[in-house]
Amino acid sequence: MSDPASSETPLRTTFKIKLNGDTLAIATVGQAYQFLTNFKSVEWMEFRSLHEEAVAALEGAAGNAMLAVQATNAVRALFVSAKLL
Repeated sequence: MSDPASSETPLRTTFKIKLNGDTLAIATVGQAYQFLTNFKSVEWMEFRSLHEEAVAALEGAAGNAMLAVQATNAVRALFVSAKLL
């Protein structure tokens, strides 16, 4: 399996989220993986199941670009639930 944090596999959309007043664009598996894993686990506790699914989907997409659609959908579901989109 490839290192998910350094994956350049594009997601099917670019997520633009506001964080601390700045807009952050997330366009690749690696960027999404870093965003989801750099926060403390307590930050995602409320969305634990969705977070785990998104991270697992991103790990899969890092090794197989055919899984980018599923990873995009998992990240979107997490961001919508967390009201980041």
